[in-house]
Amino acid sequence: MNYDDFFADALARLWHERRYRVFVDLERIAGRFPHAVWHSPDGPKNVVIWCSNDYLGMGQHPKVIGAMVETATRMGTGAGGTRNIAGNNHPLVELERELADLHRKEAALVFTSGYVSNETGIATLAKLMPNCLILSDALNHNSMIEGVRQSSSEKKIFRHNDMAHLEQLLSVAAPDRPKLIVLESLYSMDGDVAPVSHICDLAARYSAMIYIDEVHAVGMYGPRGGGIGERDGAAARIDVIEGTLAKAFGCLGGYIAGSRALIDTVRSYAPGFIFTTALPPSVCAAATAAIRHLKTSQWERDRHQDRAARTKAVLAAAALPVMTSPTHIVPVFVGDPERCKQALTMAKWLAGSTAEAR
Repeated sequence: MNYDDFFADALARLWHERRYRVFVDLERIAGRFPHAVWHSPDGPKNVVIWCSNDYLGMGQHPKVIGAMVETATRMGTGAGGTRNIAGNNHPLVELERELADLHRKEAALVFTSGYVSNETGIATLAKLMPNCLILSDALNHNSMIEGVRQSSSEKKIFRHNDMAHLEQLLSVAAPDRPKLIVLESLYSMDGDVAPVSHICDLAARYSAMIYIDEVHAVGMYGPRGGGIGERDGAAARIDVIEGTLAKAFGCLGGYIAGSRALIDTVRSYAPGFIFTTALPPSVCAAATAAIRHLKTSQWERDRHQDRAARTKAVLAAAALPVMTSPTHIVPVFVGDPERCKQALTMAKWLAGSTAEAR
């Protein structure tokens, strides 16, 4: 039996469905954000990246690079193993304190990626609450969907940002049944924002917990970059705030923030945390530097919003199908899948802010 035949058939299906993924080979240039070198089949070419999630250029900020280089020189490159075996490297402890302070929570827990923090965090929390009912927004990210699946809890999907539908589902659940509302604060495809305060009101009325994904909003919104929850004055009413270090903060990793008991429980039970190597000290120090800078600097956020607004205006003036969005996300509705793929290929090396095409 040739086992590679299975894999070749799977790849052939992707090619036939025109879903095979091709990644461009890019070399970003520090100090010249968002410029890069594209190592194309015809040789190196200078390009400007359109689709980076390094929203504010913090991945090339001197403070962030300096913190990474200094820490790697002093402590080495790796973390030494899982935190259960090798202990907590001190920059990681400092990072978790910084994240807890960012969201005004008692504690925070760092994971290797935002995907893992969602997948593991949601599944772990729901499993520890007997007969938990999960109420999940219809447009939640795949990492959240996987977390819900792995929890094996009963789930109800409410229509995207439809508060009447969410309340209907909450109202028929037993009052003493654990309920977990799972949502994003800012949805990256349409660029729209969840009615966070309204959801907090419903959660209080029906005794539900709230788990919110702020990955596209941390660093970008709120007076200190705490996200939509901070901007709307609702962060204190949210039980679990999940975020990433890989977008506005320009580094790597994911995290959750909440009460001390909740965070300690996830730390003690979550396999996606317990059995994986910790983030290296240099990455933790770099992320901490980015968070500290954006807590006090509004300039990057203001400039980015200006660039996003200008990009939308230019695209609209060119009669391109730009969807209305109150955020920095620039959704261009192409519709036809073939043209969408062509547009995405071109967008990878065109100038501008964050773009989403579909």
